[in-house]
Amino acid sequence: MVVSFDTGPTWANWAAQFAAFKKRYPELEIVYNDLGSGATVVALDKARNRPQADTAYYFAASAIDAVNKGLVAPFKPVNFAKLPEVFRDPDGRWFTIHSLTVAFVVNTKLVKNVPQSWADLQKPRSTGIGQVLTFAANFGAGGDMNNVQPGLDYLGKLHKSGNVLRVLGTTPYAQFIKGEIPIWISYENDGLKAKYVDGLGDSVAVVIPKEASAAAPYGISLVEKGPNPNAGKLWLNFIMTDFGQGIFAQGFVRPSVPDLKLPESVADKLPSAPQVRPLDVRAAAAKKVEIDKGWAAATGSN
Repeated sequence: MVVSFDTGPTWANWAAQFAAFKKRYPELEIVYNDLGSGATVVALDKARNRPQADTAYYFAASAIDAVNKGLVAPFKPVNFAKLPEVFRDPDGRWFTIHSLTVAFVVNTKLVKNVPQSWADLQKPRSTGIGQVLTFAANFGAGGDMNNVQPGLDYLGKLHKSGNVLRVLGTTPYAQFIKGEIPIWISYENDGLKAKYVDGLGDSVAVVIPKEASAAAPYGISLVEKGPNPNAGKLWLNFIMTDFGQGIFAQGFVRPSVPDLKLPESVADKLPSAPQVRPLDVRAAAAKKVEIDKGWAAATGSN
């Protein structure tokens, strides 16, 4: 048995990963839950003396938290050495299995001229704002992980021009599907899901801004003293093979292993995007207070 924490079957194509793993290893069963990244670390911490999980999946910032709390074990799966350094712990206590890329998700029925760049967004628009977006916009405005001011200045101008609509109440995805958001700055997979799964088709355009964007890493770890360590390692190796990485791509999330040949069914839906930069979540965490203060100063709001 493998106990896989936080791998909800509807997210990132985990259901297909489970099915493929079971087909490859029919003698093994997979047990999973869907806790959320932060809650997964809390659950691991509460059970540290008698761990219930073999593996834990989360946004990479939570993975670093798990490492700092001593909750996860070193393990380097296949393809580990190919990952960008910011997408892995040096000892293998976490590593990125896929990333989510900030993109413009556009309702083409409401927007005649689809924006192709951050500069285009400064024309009259409506957008949604997320945390990783700050870094994506900063890269597009010429900044880097050491200097986030260009991104703050850009977002401040966008806000003051009246081009930002903060989405409240129902989920932004539901609002976009209903046609209530002309342009939504979100993750690429949200737009591709709307386009290809929920039937919006050509009424949705998914654009990675041409200047630059950010890829947010989602990682996984082998749990320290988990109940089934060898089965856990087998599971981690499976999802890091070229085959397992391709299954993530079929769920419209980008594999973490560089230069992977994508399955034909999604190759044209996830085109090469060399302008996307892997986000260093350690450096991002160190900039959080500066970004929070900078956003308030740039926009005159909280």
